[in-house]
Amino acid sequence: MNALIPGGATSSRLPRGLAGARVTFTRTVSICAVLLLTLLAIVIVTSLFGSEKLPARAALCTLLTLGKTSCGLTANHYAILFDIRLPRILLGAAVGGSLAVAGASYQSLLRNPLAEPYLLGISNGAAVGTMIALVFLGAHEWSRPLLAFVGALAATLVVYRLAQGRTGATPERLILAGVIVTTFLSSAIVFVTTLMDATRIRSFTFWLLGDLSGATSKLLWLALFIAVAGSIVLAAYARSLNLLMLGERDAFDLGVEVSRVRLIVFIVASLLVGSSVASSGSVGYVGLVVPHLVRLSLGSDNRITLPAAAICGAMFVVVADTIARTAIAPRELPVGAITALIGAPLFVYLLRRR
Repeated sequence: MNALIPGGATSSRLPRGLAGARVTFTRTVSICAVLLLTLLAIVIVTSLFGSEKLPARAALCTLLTLGKTSCGLTANHYAILFDIRLPRILLGAAVGGSLAVAGASYQSLLRNPLAEPYLLGISNGAAVGTMIALVFLGAHEWSRPLLAFVGALAATLVVYRLAQGRTGATPERLILAGVIVTTFLSSAIVFVTTLMDATRIRSFTFWLLGDLSGATSKLLWLALFIAVAGSIVLAAYARSLNLLMLGERDAFDLGVEVSRVRLIVFIVASLLVGSSVASSGSVGYVGLVVPHLVRLSLGSDNRITLPAAAICGAMFVVVADTIARTAIAPRELPVGAITALIGAPLFVYLLRRR
């Protein structure tokens, strides 16, 4: 593990959970390969569930041929599978992966186990940007992810600046700043909502709680691209994030360009959150639940935590959305309600441990 620290620093200086952990390239690739196969299996299985029952054997045959042959599926069943369910499942995977890897990065960068996009108000910042785009620039589809990114980045910078004190950004000040920004942005969301007509308010309210059913194909592919590219960029800075867990001053002494790494992580994580919110609304607690479960299972080394969190976040949201669309079928629940039912108790548990 000493190879992680430039300049010959000893592993005793590492944060708890990093010291003694052996993370190799082979082990990381092996674990990620197993997780990717598991994700693929989950995508295939969950595509069979929904308010409309599909013939399992024919649907599996069609999926294995990538839709080249219908294998006996009717035209309606084929459309349900490839035009409705698979795009929604892929969007859920992109959203889950983006939020989980962004949450893991925030936690390492800010040295706060409770840091995640939803609790810090970053998701609300992206939601305000998206709502402004929808209300005032509805004809321009690309305005949604652009303004969502701007809103997420602005909320990130405001929270970080508010949390800064004489001794730096303590976990308590960071969470308090997140609560303040979240409250303010919630008021902004209410204000923007009052500018809508009554028929749109209901759909917007459902969207704010997490809705994977309304994204267009362009937003789907954009969310997938940003999720993959953003995860790769953040994983490339895993070593620097490991050192930043020691503290910014120690990381600087060990050769980390702290300002540059902080800026890149803030921008990339905000882009991930912005694309997710623009396409699915606010899906809370993914960035809190998944990174902690990954660290409990695999350790705290970001070289394995970040890629594993991205894949596990995808699995988490895909399963949660399957529950949301089948629990009271043919009606649907917001996927954010399912993730909150899991994340809120864990949040309380973490608070009681501190």
